[in-house]
Amino acid sequence: MMYRTLLMAAVAIMAASPILADDFYKGKTVTIITSTGPGGSYDTIARAISRYMPRHLEGRPTMIVQNMPGGGNLLATNHMYNIAAKDGTALATINNAVPLHQILDGRGVRFDARKFNWIGSTGNSNSVTFAWHTTGVKSIKDLMTKEVILGGTGPASSIVIFPAVMNNLLGTRFKIVTGYKSSAAVDIALERGEVQSRSGSYESAATQHPDWITGKKVVFLVQVGARREKTLPDVPLLTELARNDQEREVLKLVSAPILLGRPYLAPPGVNAARVAQLRKGFADTMADAVFLAETRRLGLDIAAMTGEEVAKVVDDTINAAPEVVAQAKKVMPKRKAKKKKKSG
Repeated sequence: MMYRTLLMAAVAIMAASPILADDFYKGKTVTIITSTGPGGSYDTIARAISRYMPRHLEGRPTMIVQNMPGGGNLLATNHMYNIAAKDGTALATINNAVPLHQILDGRGVRFDARKFNWIGSTGNSNSVTFAWHTTGVKSIKDLMTKEVILGGTGPASSIVIFPAVMNNLLGTRFKIVTGYKSSAAVDIALERGEVQSRSGSYESAATQHPDWITGKKVVFLVQVGARREKTLPDVPLLTELARNDQEREVLKLVSAPILLGRPYLAPPGVNAARVAQLRKGFADTMADAVFLAETRRLGLDIAAMTGEEVAKVVDDTINAAPEVVAQAKKVMPKRKAKKKKKSG
């Protein structure tokens, strides 16, 4: 009788628990969509993950990377929410400012970031805003009186959000030009002299354009993150520029996405067992010694977060205090009014 009771209990536990080891992925192809163009830390790390994560998934699927830039990272995010396969064969890494864009702007948003199945994150690198050396700008204070042209992609991207917030809250004079299809396109525009400044990941700048730093071609003005980068000890954090408590709370909310690092997600609707399998595979990849050796060789730091940790940051961002959200909305990039077509 006791044996039968124990057997029934074991069956019940197995039925309630996600089954992680199966052959679902055998012979399958998993696509990792990046919301950025080729190059940069998001793309580089995604391609490294595509080579190592299959080893940590039962069935060892093939993994490929597909770039889907556009709309300030919204094209890929909307695709994952509304179109991508919901069977565990579609993953994405999106810009960490996307959840913030959902509550502060909403342009182009056709998703609820809380409903994504967050798989994990490879960790964070501070965002930095810098000016080309020929501008004569030496510090953020110079931007209070001098205008510089800053290149950007779309309104949901941190490379537009942070400079716009500084303009609208602190009084800097970035002239923001959007419409570039990728961060790499902004880099080219900067070197050509089309723009004079940009915002983006410090890690990407250091790995993709080390000569900008060693050759003193750029001047770092401000950084966004929980603490200053060790190699930029004299560059202030965005939150340190606040002139009062209200501004500080707004800047903390605006800075929150950096805590997400480079997050990975699966669409809503993927079953719990598959999500658990993907989270474990991702976590195991982040601890893979060979993977970590390759990312170090590429000059990329990994400070992994679990899917649960990422989900909490997303929830905390979207559920921020209404009064702070209201103040933050006032300093976000403004909509451009559409001109009415003349009739006749």
